[in-house]
Amino acid sequence: MSFLQVRSLTKTYTMGERRLPVLRGLDLTLTRGEMVAVVGASGVGKSTLLQVVGGLDRIDGGSIRIGELDIAVADDNTRVAFRNRQVGFVFQFHHLLPEFTAVENVAMPLRIARVSPGEALPRAEALLREVGLAERDDHRPGMLSGGEQQRVAVARALVMRPSLLLADEPTGDLDEHTAEELHGLLRRMHADHGLTSLIATHNTRLAESCDRILRLEDGCLNPV
Repeated sequence: MSFLQVRSLTKTYTMGERRLPVLRGLDLTLTRGEMVAVVGASGVGKSTLLQVVGGLDRIDGGSIRIGELDIAVADDNTRVAFRNRQVGFVFQFHHLLPEFTAVENVAMPLRIARVSPGEALPRAEALLREVGLAERDDHRPGMLSGGEQQRVAVARALVMRPSLLLADEPTGDLDEHTAEELHGLLRRMHADHGLTSLIATHNTRLAESCDRILRLEDGCLNPV
């Protein structure tokens, strides 16, 4: 069953008087429950693709349909609500708030959504247990290793119970062994939480653990 349909997607950046086409009539279809990797050279537009699919940036043309919603033409309020409740983001750098503990960082999206602490904190604690950090919930990011920080970021991405996970070079800042562990975690969380996942990566082993690999080149996607 089709979950994500991207058709004729175009995105161009303007740099002074120059126009830089990044996505050129790109098409993409993900079925519900798929885990798909996007590979390609640095600067080719992988991050841009994830940002527009997740509603973080506007496109110049085309459609991005997730379920019944075309976020390309949705108004700002609809896009924000969709992004906050239906999309989980994991980036190369964890972007954790240094003054808050691990459990407070994970609970932050719920608190922003005005979920009460009595509900938000237990949900955050449960996710930290799932990612193997039950004993670290009261540690601030500076007290955690790089791999542990990224595990907190994964838990935070899932705390709103999204249907779509977008991961942009999630292992790019980790050593090989820690990256391997995160691969397994992402695969397990994808299955356990019934996600549809799109992962931009340079990591061959992570890409090969996905259901499909697509290469972004010249603004379009092609199977590997």
